[in-house]
Amino acid sequence: MRALVRIYGFVRPYKGMSLGAILLLLGMVGADLLIPRLTQRIIDEGIARGDLQVVLWTSLLMMGLAFVSTLFALVNTFLSVRVSQRVAADLRSALFRKTQTFSFANLDRFKTGQLMVRTVSDVNLVETVVAMSLRILTRAPIWAVGSMVLLVLTSRSLAWILVGAVPVIVGLVVVFFGRGRAMFMAIQRQLDRLNNVLQENLAGVRVVKAFVREDREQGRFGAENEAYMAKNIRVMTFFALLGPTLTLLVNLGVIGVLWFGGRGVAGGTMTVGQVVASINYVTYALFPLLLVAGMLGMVSAAEASAARILEVLDLAPDVEDRPSRPHVPHASPLGLEVTFEDVHFSYDRDGGEPVLQGINLRIEPGQTVAILGATGSGKSTLIHLIPRFYEPTRGRIRVDGVDVRELPLDELRRQVGVVLQESVLFTGTVRDNIRYGRPGASDEEVVEAAKAAQAHEFIVELPQGYDTIVGERGVNLSGGQRQRIAIARALVVRPRLLILDDSTSSVDIETELKLQEALDRLLAEKAASTRIVVAQRISTVLRADKIVVLERGRIVAMGTHEELLGTSPLYREIYQSQLGEAVHV
Repeated sequence: MRALVRIYGFVRPYKGMSLGAILLLLGMVGADLLIPRLTQRIIDEGIARGDLQVVLWTSLLMMGLAFVSTLFALVNTFLSVRVSQRVAADLRSALFRKTQTFSFANLDRFKTGQLMVRTVSDVNLVETVVAMSLRILTRAPIWAVGSMVLLVLTSRSLAWILVGAVPVIVGLVVVFFGRGRAMFMAIQRQLDRLNNVLQENLAGVRVVKAFVREDREQGRFGAENEAYMAKNIRVMTFFALLGPTLTLLVNLGVIGVLWFGGRGVAGGTMTVGQVVASINYVTYALFPLLLVAGMLGMVSAAEASAARILEVLDLAPDVEDRPSRPHVPHASPLGLEVTFEDVHFSYDRDGGEPVLQGINLRIEPGQTVAILGATGSGKSTLIHLIPRFYEPTRGRIRVDGVDVRELPLDELRRQVGVVLQESVLFTGTVRDNIRYGRPGASDEEVVEAAKAAQAHEFIVELPQGYDTIVGERGVNLSGGQRQRIAIARALVVRPRLLILDDSTSSVDIETELKLQEALDRLLAEKAASTRIVVAQRISTVLRADKIVVLERGRIVAMGTHEELLGTSPLYREIYQSQLGEAVHV
């Protein structure tokens, strides 16, 4: 129960409503527990003696208590629902805020489907138990203890029946809860896998159809779905054994009261009213335990879900914001200076295969530097280290002479405009997508950035121009159009460092040349900045001030196009393979 206890910290902001709900529970239990004693009075003092006044007034008092109990229950339900829903909303917000602090390395650990299940399904389970704890789970033990006390006051000779029944019931609850938590944890993990398959399939449905792989995907989903069903059947079958067992114990307790109470009435040591009241109190004492046992599956599931939620909330971001300086220094009006000093990086922090090794590189303010290399050579990883999407395993990176780890993350990233390989757009208008990084940008600035990104012409031809709604993930736009809007989005922020990570791969050569010329003009006139261009196509890098060739995570060549043609066999090989031109050295 440790995980759930920690999650209950989210209830503290609503302790007033929670306390009110618990006090109402006490009133409900008090009213309910008086009913058997009043029943005893009607039987022993009213019916047995023929006193109808006692029957009448006691019955009215019982009706009044029932009305009060119902009123308290309604208000308690109202407060419980409000508290549980607010706790659930706070948990979802906390999980979302936490994921916003994660580095790319943290996000590599949790798949999209896993985070979605934790934020929705796991939080919903916890919310249900929070609501139950302010109603049934708190009411049950109070009800049980109160019933035991009143049973002793009503008939000590019958109270011993509970002494044997309660430990057995509590023992069964503990055993089932212990095993149930592990089983529900397995269910939620299986739900993660099911959601991952579903999310991948929906995201890649066009690829599935293009390669006629519907049968394979149906098989994958079917296998995970069957496994999820099997685990649910197993746990539900397991908990189904608990209910009948506990019901049997309750019935045995009632039979014991009838047997020994009947003998007491026959012997003149007990009254009929005492026996009736005792039956009620035994039922009141054992039935709440039966009720809690019936909800044990839900509590076990919530404990497993709480542990999964805390797994996310307790995860420390790999990239910590440890600012020692208030601002990124503006050492040059031309743009940022970036320096790599013996930088190593591995995705596996426990000594896995290094992706980058011994990177030493200086990018001067205002330069255009191209990163060239085969797939898997570490190009994207290299540029992801600059805005601290990942942290170097060894070495350091400086911008304008300052270690990036000493700078505030938001300040650092505001100076850097990044266009990633995957051009992700958000639901909304084209205009809003372009000014996503700078919401206050004017319409003129949006259009200017779009023109520089060679996107203006196709945008004005859209049904509503810049006000056209972009579908989910830009589904109503081509790959090249999405890339150009992503470039415009980066340009609007007027970055001092512009990083283009293979961001023109879906654009034709002619458009790419126009794009490069427009970028040169815009950056020279209004937003002087350093540029890093990651590319697969050699035509993209020909005009760069410096070309860096990577192979297996190492810099194997560096220089201008002309210099590399004469000094780097690898660069010549790439040049000839792509452009088909002979090189004479």
